[in-house]
Amino acid sequence: MPEIAPNPRSANVVRDTLETQITVGLNLDGNGKSSFATGVPFLEHMMDQIARHGMVDLNVSCRGDTHIDDHHSVEDIGITLGQATQQALGDKRGIRRYGHAYVPLDEALSRVVIDFSGRPGLVMHVPFTQKRIGTFDTELFWEFFQGFVNHAQATLHIDCLRGHNAHHQIETVFKAFGRSLRMAVEVDARLGGAMPSTKGAL
Repeated sequence: MPEIAPNPRSANVVRDTLETQITVGLNLDGNGKSSFATGVPFLEHMMDQIARHGMVDLNVSCRGDTHIDDHHSVEDIGITLGQATQQALGDKRGIRRYGHAYVPLDEALSRVVIDFSGRPGLVMHVPFTQKRIGTFDTELFWEFFQGFVNHAQATLHIDCLRGHNAHHQIETVFKAFGRSLRMAVEVDARLGGAMPSTKGAL
């Protein structure tokens, strides 16, 4: 899989363990293009929502122990995406820092709020109506986002406000995550490159 072309707000990260071998390429100033080879097709469908609605370019490849289950692959992809996001953001000067979005899909509605605060935290309330979507265990979405926030150094609040179709529930979450990410990492010209924090650092 080709690397993301270098630019000031891109990153290519490799994570290699006994359980997974992962590469993530990320361009925060992209056009919503993506490519995936992970062995976890439903997660790929969800990450495509991040790329398209976040307007980031995202390449993810993973060789994992999916013969056991998808847990290690999903968690470690979240970790590596978080590392790539942290690297691509650099010192975070000039970014909006906060992002939020509400996204509906038919009967489902989700809200996601993100803060690139430098403090990892996840609050996630998604009352899944099914334990599995196809063969994918819905509990693994927590692991994905927990891995992301720990390594992107972000605070993330995820709420599915309504919905009875589990696919719709999680798709609204990923679309809203992409939209909130897009808002938070956007460069705000009014900041003039200043740090978006009264502390002077994030």
